[in-house]
Amino acid sequence: MNRRVATAARWSLVNTIVRRLGTFAVGVVLARLYFGPYEWGLYSVGLLVLAMLLSLNEMGVSLALVRWEGDIRRFAPTVLTLSTLSSSAFYLLLYFTAPTVARLLGSPDATLMLRVLCLTVIIDGIACVPLGQLNREFQQFRRTAVDILNFVVNTVATIALAAAGVGAMAFAWGSLAGNLVALAGFALCAPGMLRFGWNKEQARQLLRYGLPLASASLLTLGIVNVDSVVVGSVLGPAALGIYAMAFNMSSWPVRMVSETARRVSFAGFSRLADSSPAEFASGFVRAFTLVIAAAVPICVVLGVLALPIITFVYGDQWAAAALPLQFLVGLGLLRTAVELSYDGLATRVRKTLMVMQAWWLLALIPVLLLFAHRWGVPGVAAGHVVVAGLLVAPVFLWALVRLGIPAGQILLACVRPVLGGVAMGVVAWAVHRWLGGGFVGLTVAGLAALAAYVPFVLPIVKRLRSGAAGADPAPTGEPALAVTAADPS
Repeated sequence: MNRRVATAARWSLVNTIVRRLGTFAVGVVLARLYFGPYEWGLYSVGLLVLAMLLSLNEMGVSLALVRWEGDIRRFAPTVLTLSTLSSSAFYLLLYFTAPTVARLLGSPDATLMLRVLCLTVIIDGIACVPLGQLNREFQQFRRTAVDILNFVVNTVATIALAAAGVGAMAFAWGSLAGNLVALAGFALCAPGMLRFGWNKEQARQLLRYGLPLASASLLTLGIVNVDSVVVGSVLGPAALGIYAMAFNMSSWPVRMVSETARRVSFAGFSRLADSSPAEFASGFVRAFTLVIAAAVPICVVLGVLALPIITFVYGDQWAAAALPLQFLVGLGLLRTAVELSYDGLATRVRKTLMVMQAWWLLALIPVLLLFAHRWGVPGVAAGHVVVAGLLVAPVFLWALVRLGIPAGQILLACVRPVLGGVAMGVVAWAVHRWLGGGFVGLTVAGLAALAAYVPFVLPIVKRLRSGAAGADPAPTGEPALAVTAADPS
């Protein structure tokens, strides 16, 4: 089992790196040649609504395809019927309310964007079933092939339409084309899974299992998207475009590190959940140590060199995103830790997890509104970090301790990466002051900072390779289809 998890994790890493590098390159082209903050703002509204729908569209029942014991083909037809019906219902609701939703988010021009982009909700409701089988069997090589095909089709269509002058709608049509191709790819990789059926008792059990997880997932997305709602409604679509750029860049560690882990972690933690508490704790601490050690250097470099990185990559028109980015990299690091914790908690305390997420969201809303009115876009970014660091992280730590994971081990796992991050920051700042911006200055600063970090984390890598920390872990359910080429970062 450990070998299968490790192989799946490697292919998941390849998947993430290839698509993220490609997405980054496409984002640079689009931001420099075709779109400004206003267009990014419109698309951000579309992504916000799409993410909310995808968190709830199949009501969490697809996670049973990974977690439940027995022959997956026995209950997959019921899952497919439930997820398709619920996804279609959510899309119809969105279609008729799109003008109102767009207006409330401060972007009435986004109405058509919402109606086209959110068609992917129905596609996701169908694709989640073959994808569930691939995740259950750790078939990340096949998933990687389909995801890359999705990205290529999405990218070609988006750039071609942008060059033709379609405007922000290029994002929506490109995403729709890519996701249709991905649905066909998943169906070929998991033959026989797209078969409708119905079993009343299975449906009842699936909803009882999935709804708490879907609700927690919706709350999670509310947490990372309520800021966009606040910025769009209070400050307008152009400000939302600036904020979206900063937030997406701050999410690099989440996507590069956490997303890689989460393609296999829920399946792995689900296996460990049935083992002894000591084995579960050991597997979680091992995963947590790796994730934090990998995320810290990305966050530090982005934070220290925010302005020169943004202006060099995207151009001077995006310079206003630098200050929000410096706040949001702290949120990116916290999100990386919390999302892994979410996967561990989801295997045992789903209802408690939902309460914790609700607390996070309720704490965010008044803080972000206050900070937005007083300090604009940077204020929203700062408010996010204040709530996550002071009000939420301690609650997640408490919940992990209740599962038998010692707080001391979790905190100890952060010591070396944090000290290495401080050293990185000092070195990156000094080198940048000496060489300035530009390709050479940023490259040397990044490499020098990385060299300063290695001595701090090398003992961690050696210890984990020796197997002292326990078994390989693994992370979660996620939307079947990703909107990749349209990400500005």
